[in-house]
Amino acid sequence: METWISLVFTIGFIVIHLLSKNLKFLSEAPRSRFLSIAGGIAVAYVFLHLLPELSDYQDELQGKLKASLHFLEHHIYIIAMLGLALFYGLEQLAKSSKKQNAEAGQEAKASAGVFWLHIGSFALYNAIIGYLLLKGEYQSHWGMVFYFTAMGVHFITNDKGLRATHKEDYDRYGRWLLAVSIFAGWLAGALFEVNDVLLSVLSAFLAGGVVLNVMKEELPEERESSFPAFFAGLAGYAVLLLLF
Repeated sequence: METWISLVFTIGFIVIHLLSKNLKFLSEAPRSRFLSIAGGIAVAYVFLHLLPELSDYQDELQGKLKASLHFLEHHIYIIAMLGLALFYGLEQLAKSSKKQNAEAGQEAKASAGVFWLHIGSFALYNAIIGYLLLKGEYQSHWGMVFYFTAMGVHFITNDKGLRATHKEDYDRYGRWLLAVSIFAGWLAGALFEVNDVLLSVLSAFLAGGVVLNVMKEELPEERESSFPAFFAGLAGYAVLLLLF
């Protein structure tokens, strides 16, 4: 039953990627408050579910790892930090490429090589989200619903940012690759079992990536973000997570 429910949510993720560009209210000026609310929801999920889950994984790993991986018993959060750093570096690379093309009189979008590197990293990110949709540890079916909601609104925010950076390349290639990668991650979860070490690494990497990808959309002044909307999303979703 859980597998079928997760498949329905996977299809929901795919639909979000393919149809998010048709959400006209996201193009409002100033920036749609929904995007700030979505950012708050995603951050609340990371801090109240993913990070506490990492602590549980770390406890479970005590004494189970070989010497070469022993540091993970105490420093699983290093993986989260590396996930954040990786996506920060890729974001800066994409922005730099876009700026260079604009200064050279070309279309203001990242170069083809940077585009594929950037989208490839998000394909991995999406595959992890698809995998954890099925393999994540949930207390009940509500846990899966909350995961789907948090990651679904997060996808909408990511889509808008990637479309702004890569223009028509994102709609022509990127969104399709990201949609396929979600299903690929879910399918891997349905077909293969992995040990606690890999599961903890994937969860940590995802946590770091979500925090960075939310903050890069919320913090820059030109984004015209709304702190009240962000805080409302964060506080409201936090209450729901704590209640259920």
